[in-house]
Amino acid sequence: MDKTYKTRRVVVTGMGVISSVGNDVDTFWESLKNGVCGIDYITEFPTEGLAVRIAGKVKNFEPEKYGMDKGFIRKQDRFTQYGMAAAFQAMAQSGLCSTGDDANISPDRMGVYVGSGIGGFEVQFRESGKMISDPTGHWVSPHFVPTMISNIAAGHIAIKYNAQGPCLDIVTACATSSHCLGEALRAIRHGYADAIIAGGCENATIPIGIAGFANAHALTRAEDPKYASLPFNGNRGGFVMGDGAAILVLEELEHAKARGANILAEFVGYGNTCDAYHPTAPRPEGTTQARCITLALDEAGFDPAKDNLYINAHGTGTKLNDAAETLAYKIALGDFAYKAHISSIKSMTGHMFGAAGAAEAITTVLTLREGIVPPTINLDVPDPELDLDYTPNKAVKSDITLGISDSLGFGGHNACVAFRNYED
Repeated sequence: MDKTYKTRRVVVTGMGVISSVGNDVDTFWESLKNGVCGIDYITEFPTEGLAVRIAGKVKNFEPEKYGMDKGFIRKQDRFTQYGMAAAFQAMAQSGLCSTGDDANISPDRMGVYVGSGIGGFEVQFRESGKMISDPTGHWVSPHFVPTMISNIAAGHIAIKYNAQGPCLDIVTACATSSHCLGEALRAIRHGYADAIIAGGCENATIPIGIAGFANAHALTRAEDPKYASLPFNGNRGGFVMGDGAAILVLEELEHAKARGANILAEFVGYGNTCDAYHPTAPRPEGTTQARCITLALDEAGFDPAKDNLYINAHGTGTKLNDAAETLAYKIALGDFAYKAHISSIKSMTGHMFGAAGAAEAITTVLTLREGIVPPTINLDVPDPELDLDYTPNKAVKSDITLGISDSLGFGGHNACVAFRNYED
């Protein structure tokens, strides 16, 4: 292990995304800046009788565009396909290669930290139906287990890019990909890898997924898809499901500079705490979430006198989450909370579960780079308890110096990641 980990800096050299508002980073970002809502009626399967019929489904996805052959596509759950597609984009942008004459990183120095909150939900639903119909299990696919398990996306990405270093599938529900990013940061800082492909992927919008979340009273029952995901809105009534993937290539700074990589941002902080309170509800007073944010801010060198802060909120649009998250910001930042720019892109994408944190980290990087804060759309009814600047309805120009993204997952899992524009 490299004992100089305290001085090893980590940067972002590639990004990729699959989402309801775009299947590449440029389209995704243009949609967010312009307040484009990707939530719509579900058409991929019959919804008659379901309590919820809307979601942020991925549209016009063509897996062949991202280096996947027909045999692979036929066998793999969509969550893996989405992860492979986002990784394809991120690796292409990064320019990293571990094979052949173009190799610029040793295979054992490149890792993969890609998680999924649920994994192969669709294939599990389909194959379980076969088992119920025929208890002998004769018709259950031999590919069922290696297609369903949540670590398989990370495994396939590692195979594709010959990444023989550390490989993990972290599963912390809605905080999954934020934890993947944070733990990858630590692995690179501590010298276990020079680069890690990190993020998350999810495809949970299937009938049983809707039924489960709806019966847990987590989903909004709104019928208008364009006015359904309402973070920080007085009318909020639950989250909207969303699918997709988001991947960032994280790389040790000197390694990136030595090969002439285009550096997109510096990864400067990470916090990780647990509410230790309830299986699904957040700790209402916001203290454990605040400590997670404070850990990331302290590591990032946050200075209230100098920094212009952007917070990409978890912002699911549930009554309890938005209230607890707002309290957490006030505890972590004090009066500065009222100066911070805050927004929730879930108002446009829906909740991408295991992919949400990485998609929001990409948003944070782009906000830093372009000096544009994306809006929280449909924020038209104030809640007196939620009195911070949530960037209502329209994007705002601002020279952000520090961006953080926080994620809160079922089980009380909290994660916060922090980025700055890179300066030599």
